[in-house]
This record gives sequence, C-alpha cells and structure tokens, in this order.
Amino acid sequence: MTSDAYAFWLAEPGRGEIRPAVVGEPGEDEVLVRTLHTGVSRGTETLVFAGRVPESQWPAMRAPFQEGDFPAPVKYGYLNVGRVEQGPPELLGRTVFSLYTHQTRFVAPRSAVTVVPDGVPAHRAVLAGTVETAVNALWDARPLVGDRVAVVGAGMVGGCAAAILARFPGVRLQLVDIDPARAELAARLGAGFATPQEALGGCDLVIHASATSAGLTRSLELVAPEGTVVELSWYGDKQVSVPLGEFFHSRRLTIRGSQVGGIVPGRRRTYADRLALSLDLLADERFEALITGHSPFAELPEVLSRLAAGSPALCHVIDYPEE
Repeated sequence: MTSDAYAFWLAEPGRGEIRPAVVGEPGEDEVLVRTLHTGVSRGTETLVFAGRVPESQWPAMRAPFQEGDFPAPVKYGYLNVGRVEQGPPELLGRTVFSLYTHQTRFVAPRSAVTVVPDGVPAHRAVLAGTVETAVNALWDARPLVGDRVAVVGAGMVGGCAAAILARFPGVRLQLVDIDPARAELAARLGAGFATPQEALGGCDLVIHASATSAGLTRSLELVAPEGTVVELSWYGDKQVSVPLGEFFHSRRLTIRGSQVGGIVPGRRRTYADRLALSLDLLADERFEALITGHSPFAELPEVLSRLAAGSPALCHVIDYPEE
C-alpha cells in the first residue's frame, strides 16, 4: 500500500517548489507520521535556500533525512512535529518530534521520533532542535549561579539560550541586539536588553549568535579577563574577521566553538537525553515569544524566499492541512 504525500524541495538556489512524494507502508520498526507543523530555521535554512553552503561543509551540513545534494536540487529541513498514524501501539496517535524535512507524510525509523510531552503545544515543539543547540552550548559554556552573562544576537538560537539562562538564579543576563525592537522579546524571555553600544561589560560568559563579525568583536569586548565567548554562529561561506591582535592575548580570552552535532566530552548524556530535556524545557511558556509567524504548507516556497531576502522573523511555523 502507498499513500500520497507532498514535500518541499529547493529546485535551485533561490527557488523552492512543492513536489509529490510516494510514502510506502511502514516496516516492523518504523512509523508512519502525518506532519502537523514544521519550523523554518531562519539562519541555516535561508543559507541553504540561497545556495551558500560551502562545498567543504556539504557532508557536515546534511540533514538526517535529506534527499539530493547541495547546492540543489535538495530536500532539506529538520524541525518536524507530527502525529503517528501507523506504528507500535504505544506510539499510535502520539505527537512526536523528529528531524524530518518539510513533508506532509513520511515513514521513519521508530528510533527517529521522540514523543512530545503533554504540556508542550505541538506548534511550539518545532523549536526542539533549536533548543537542543542552546542546551548544547550551555553544556559547553558551563554557566554558574551569579554569573554576568550576555547573549549577543537575539535570533532563534540566541533567544533559546536566553530563555534557558533566565531560569538560572542570580544571573545578570542581557540579550544584546542591534534592533531595539528586540527589547520586547527580551522582556518576554525574562532577560534584560541592550544595544551593542549600551551592553554591560565585565561578563564572565558571552554567548555569541549574531552571525556577524561585528557581533563577535563586541562579544570579545564585553567578556572579562580570563572569560569565555561561546561561538554559536554558523557563517556559511562568509569570511569573518575579529581583533585577535588587540586585547585578545593580554586578557587571556577564550573563544569556544559549540556545535549541536557533538556533546562535550564527559557530559555523560546521550543525544536522546539531550532531545528529551529540550522538549521538557519547551513546557515553559516564555518560548512562545520565539514563534513569530505561521503560514500554510502550500506557501512555504514564498515564505523561504521572503526570509532569505531579509524579512524579519525568529521561528516561522509551517502549518499542514488537517485532511
């Protein structure tokens, strides 16, 4: 038996389209999922949409259920929430998160889906992959009670990091962004806000997520001697310059890269543990502030075109037909 489905493909850089797909019967250790929502990861997916994934990073940037190859045609995406229609009894009818692409129905290994907790709305659960990135960054950063922390870049990743850090007791937390309108987001997340010029220095820790050279430079300026900047930005094929010849050595600063593909050694947590934690954290209503728009699946090609052109958004949720 087969069932018809539809999937979003990047046909060529800058142009997406909806294509038909055929979904087979799930096997013994597989599930058939009907998608409820997907999330557009504005940073990474717009770079993919524009064809700006450097060739050296093609293997590293493959999504788990990607079809095709960079730069195009390619079926890409990794923030999917759906309902299990066929599979083992304990999963039937359950809402699940997976790293599947933008597709109306799909078959995946049972091990590739994680049940969304009852207290987490399905549309908010699309943030799980981004929250994972923030969780991983904070495992790398190891913030302490009472730390002075800045998060530079109030996008999806920076916002998720700030939402988690806002729960730490005694932390002086500022969300730093060039857009003064992000002050409202910071307030909803429970963080202070500052423009780069107004941001407080002397930070024990800075999380950088602006994907700009200026943001990384300002992060280094804000951190205290012996402090650490955790770099979360992914720049695609863009060259980055920072002032490592000025105060960097004399203040003994550290720039630590963090990438969701690896867990800091010694953490004693599995990838499944990290994803389950991320979904649990999404019960916190402050994460709703990161959902800045909804569009139907049929409009996804136009939505990605707008986002790639610079339309302001954090997490844009794609809603799928109820049938």
